[in-house]
Amino acid sequence: MTKRTVHIALVGNPNSGKTSLFNALTGLNQRTGNFPGVTVDKKTGSTPLSATLVGNVIDLPGTYSLYPKRLDEWVSYRVLLNQDKDIRADVFVVVVDASNLKRNLLFCSQIMDLKKPVVVALTMADIAKRKGIEIDLPQLERELGVPVVSINPRKEKGIALLKKAIELTASNQYKIPVRDFIENKELAPAPIEDLRAVLPDASDYSAIHFLINHEEFELDSRLQATIENIEEKHAFNHTKTQAAEILQRYNRIRQIMQSSVVEPDPNEQKRFTAKMDDVLLHRTWGYLILLAVLFLLFQSVFYLAQYPMTWIEEGFSYASIWLNNVLPAGWFSDLVVNGIMAGLSGIMVFVPQIMILFGLITVLEDTGYMARISFLTDRLMRSVGLNGKSVMPLISGFACAVPAIMSARNIENRKERLLTILITPLMSCSARLPVYTILIALVIPNKYYLGFLSLQALVMMGLYLLGVVMAMLVSYIAKWFIHIKEKSFFILELPTYRPPRAKTIAQTMLNKARIFVTDAGKIIMVISLILWALSSFGPPKRMAAIEKTYEQQLALNPTAKDSLQIHLNTAKLENSYAGILGKSMEPVIKPLGYDWRIGIALVTSFAAREVFVGTMATLFSVSDDDKGTLLREKMATAKKQNGEPLFTLATGVSLMIFYLFAMQCMSTLAIVKRETRSWKWPVIQFVYMTGIAYLMSLLAYWLLK
Repeated sequence: MTKRTVHIALVGNPNSGKTSLFNALTGLNQRTGNFPGVTVDKKTGSTPLSATLVGNVIDLPGTYSLYPKRLDEWVSYRVLLNQDKDIRADVFVVVVDASNLKRNLLFCSQIMDLKKPVVVALTMADIAKRKGIEIDLPQLERELGVPVVSINPRKEKGIALLKKAIELTASNQYKIPVRDFIENKELAPAPIEDLRAVLPDASDYSAIHFLINHEEFELDSRLQATIENIEEKHAFNHTKTQAAEILQRYNRIRQIMQSSVVEPDPNEQKRFTAKMDDVLLHRTWGYLILLAVLFLLFQSVFYLAQYPMTWIEEGFSYASIWLNNVLPAGWFSDLVVNGIMAGLSGIMVFVPQIMILFGLITVLEDTGYMARISFLTDRLMRSVGLNGKSVMPLISGFACAVPAIMSARNIENRKERLLTILITPLMSCSARLPVYTILIALVIPNKYYLGFLSLQALVMMGLYLLGVVMAMLVSYIAKWFIHIKEKSFFILELPTYRPPRAKTIAQTMLNKARIFVTDAGKIIMVISLILWALSSFGPPKRMAAIEKTYEQQLALNPTAKDSLQIHLNTAKLENSYAGILGKSMEPVIKPLGYDWRIGIALVTSFAAREVFVGTMATLFSVSDDDKGTLLREKMATAKKQNGEPLFTLATGVSLMIFYLFAMQCMSTLAIVKRETRSWKWPVIQFVYMTGIAYLMSLLAYWLLK
């Protein structure tokens, strides 16, 4: 039997339970992408409605009314006004928070007056009940003239009844109310009449929105001019019409609530959420609790992710060894092991951090604390061109910039979101730790002050703080150069506290991991293969001469095969295209105290910063079994061509600062390209971060030299 498909749009205020309903309806049958032309989350999924009907569900961005201010609100607005050619909905499920009925019914009534097929999904009835709010559902349904279904998507209650209501609405058994919620035509009778003569399918209320926002719609020039003439002819006043409409709607909503809702005394004692906010939003304790929560978040990501990351690395290591033994020696096996396997390892090793980070962020969102974090930090963030919603991506950047940049999608304002993306890589991610650790152990004395303050620990903490300070400074400067004319509205509703839902957390973790692997992973693989080729091949004459020298030395001393093989690999790397690049870079990096070997490490660690340690091990001819103290000893005794030590205090600090500020991470550039839909911003990011890294490293080297 062929099933008919009905297109369902979920709409509603932010924090009304819309996402929970989407998850309850679609389960794992979800797809995540972007709305055409904009980087705003587009979540779609399917749900069975009956034996003959299947629902294609789209979760539209949350909005408070049909007067959009932010980019995501415009997305929903265009769908509701039939101005999105890619999205057409047969039924609109308006999610209404029963505990905030008055405010939610404003948006609901506007959608009804657009003459859309509407089903009201009443959520959070349990919270309303705890607040002492009692709703007469049959009476509310009679007053609105559309089906009203009480649901609890977190416990999957009422979902079957909601599906039945959607089915009946889609088959026109529930009719669109003939009478408007308010007398829309009385708001501007003459302009509405003239507009409807041009667009006869428009409702009176749709006509008002065409008069207000027709410039933002994709209409032909002739129609645009006609509507503009109607406005001028009748001196149509946008602001006055909007104000009168909102006033009338709230008057009508007040009447409906008097007949349908019993509310408690407003002076009743504060409930649990209010009491919690007294502590968590306290002027002093609130910030201390916030710091503790963020510290636990960062530590949890770092410590929990290290185990699965180690397992993934070991798994790929064993697989590489096995492939080396199975495949015949040659360029193909080298491509598979050091190109493809290394690239896959570089992708998969990020997955635990992404899943754990987004899982913990979902816990904070589900409980309602995420909104409090944004509220507490808004003042500081706004002073440098950001807003309170920027703090979580920045904090997440201490674990890994890739998922942190992905989480910046929660920032509605395009300028603030772009600024957040541009500065997030300045946070010291966990990939920098191996570089910091080996260089600090190499050049910073193991001294203690006051018997417990470690100089090495203070240097490590200083690197993290320096990254934060530089990020704030860059944002403050960049805000004057990014000319995106979009007002910043930090409208934030503080939701009630709720226990997190395991199913939602699991779905978020799986979806974010899948997006990273399938989207950013493609770009990472391509760049990994390019880096492998640069490191594995060089000018044929040079490589042939190296091979000939190796064979001659091996013939003279067959017992030294292992050590000669290490020297052969080092010589090949030095004369590979990557090695030649390192040599060509030497005049540029020499003022920083670096030589060609560090130059090669700067190139190879672009794949991942921690590759610096492995590159150093290869360059200084240390076997894989001797990566501990012996590597530091070799680096400590390494000399420049003029006989001076390579790693001095000045060189070590300079190199740490370079890795702190430089964009040495191809996966970050890949995800920035994906999120901004342009190579322009990754290029700008690479240039400004490399410039800061060079100048600050130069300054550090010459001050300490």
